[in-house]
Order: sequence, then C-alpha cells, then structure tokens
Amino acid sequence: MSNLIEAIRMESPDTIPVSVGILPAAWIKYGDELQRLVDQYPQFFGGMKVDLSRVEDNLAPSYRKGIYIDEWGCEWHNEHAGNEAIVKGHPVKDEEDVYALKIPDCRDGRLPHGFMYLRLLDLCGFENVMVWFAEEGETIRTLIDKVLEYNIYQVAAILPRMGELVYFGDDLGMQKGLAIGADRWRTYMKPCFRKLYGMIKAYKPSQLIYMHTDGCIWEIMPDLQECGVDIINPQYRANGLDNLIRVCREERVIPINLDLDRQLFPVATRSQIFDHVGSCVEGLYLPEGALGLNVELNYEIPLENMAAVLDAVEKYRHYKG
Repeated sequence: MSNLIEAIRMESPDTIPVSVGILPAAWIKYGDELQRLVDQYPQFFGGMKVDLSRVEDNLAPSYRKGIYIDEWGCEWHNEHAGNEAIVKGHPVKDEEDVYALKIPDCRDGRLPHGFMYLRLLDLCGFENVMVWFAEEGETIRTLIDKVLEYNIYQVAAILPRMGELVYFGDDLGMQKGLAIGADRWRTYMKPCFRKLYGMIKAYKPSQLIYMHTDGCIWEIMPDLQECGVDIINPQYRANGLDNLIRVCREERVIPINLDLDRQLFPVATRSQIFDHVGSCVEGLYLPEGALGLNVELNYEIPLENMAAVLDAVEKYRHYKG
C-alpha cells in the first residue's frame, strides 16, 4: 500500500507496486494446491492463509450460487459459486417505472461495484437504457438523478471513515468503446462522478481516490482525472497499450494501476507472460511513479501460469528504466 500511495503521489517508490487478487472460484477449484502456491510468494500475499473449509460459507451474496436480490430490487443470478453474479431481473420495465422508482432507504455507505453507470443498466436492462440515452429526454435524466441522489447519501456516509485511499468501481466501457459514446458520457455521466468525487475532495482535499473501470475507456480517462480520480485501474486488452501510453504518458500523466491481460493468462506460455508484463512496464514506467500492476487470478488459469505471472511481476516490479 505504501508503494501505491507513493506511486500515486509521484514520490518515486522503490519498486512498482503490485496488487494480486484471487477470486473465490480459484480457491474452490484448486484448494490446497493454490495455498501452496500463495505460500511461495509472501511479498505479494503476506503469509495469507485461507480456511478452505469455509470458502463458500464466506462468500458475498452476489458470489453465491443462486439468486440474490439487492436493495434496488435487481435480481442477480449466479450459476458458479465464487464468481460475481449477473443481473437478469430488472425491476424497471418501462418509462412509467422510472418515474415511480423509489430510492432505497439504506444509508450505510455501501457503494458496490457498478454504483453509478452500471446501476442504470441493472435497474432497467441494457436496451431500455440505450434507447433512453439516444432519446436524450426526461426519462434518462430522471433515472440518473435518482441513482445519483442515492449515491450522494452513500458517499456522505463514508466521509468520516475514509482511509488514505478510497476505492470505487464502475465498468464504463465495452470491449471497443463506450456504449453511449464519449460525448454523451461527458454530458450525462461526467457530472455525476464530478459531484460524488467532489464531495470527497471538499471534505478532505488530500484524500486519494482510486477508480476501477473495465472496458475500453481511454477516451475518458482525462475526464475521470478531472472529476477527481487520482489513479485509474484500466484493462490492458480493452484499451490497448498504445492508447494507454499516448493518453496517460504522452498527452498528460495519469497514474494507472494497470490490469494485466487476464484473457492472455490462461493460454499463454511462460515466455509470453514475461513478454507481456515487460512490454507494459517498459512502455508505462516513470521513475517518479504513476504506475502499478494489478493481477487477477481465477479458476481458468492453470497453476503453472499463475506462477509465471507472479514470477514476471516479481521481476519487473524492480524495473528502473
């Protein structure tokens, strides 16, 4: 964490910060074998021990097999315990439902992944939301206002108990761009993030904001920085290394915690994994910082490839250019 803070603040960290996440589905599949692998990399896991007998018992509601209904009435379906569910039951069916939609009462500070843009899709379904964005009428504005109002309450609840770094997650992109386009995003969604992150900066100007966002979002990364985001967690594959270098290094400096290519990891050779990590670091490295490496490991990655990924980030976190 200290390295990541130094990287965000451009304080020349000794090594490139590395964060490694293992999804519960991987523990369910590999069990003791995965624990033995984790034990070999204390620099990333700090001696973490997992009670393998209770992995499924300790899952968050949306990671459990079955159906989970959230505070908005969205119906999450999951057929594979240990992975995130998807919303198949959308409570808002038409425009009348938008105007009748009630904001949940809870004010607990919980801002789950998909708290703003994806919340619109979860509530109404992709097609409805795209139509209303295209129409640019009162329906989409009302829907956004209600979700934003709820999120304002939730952000207000976390203000007194923020740590040095506060995390947000909302997947804004598709595989090849933004579904609503960059211009509509700036018109309708950017003011929401500016408002929410502005509340945090107004309360504590030195507060650091981390934002995870999947999909092809390089077009709006400068906008997110303008909204108050201090470090962005973008995907390598969806954005492309060339775009990330251009937008985050050549046009301006945007600190990123790069999500390494999880789609490559299951099928790559050891040398391909090393080449991938090396090219990312060589392209994005700055002596001052502004770069972290993020690894997500799941059940579809063979254990030997997990080891190769960890060996590669161990090597390149010491890179000095």
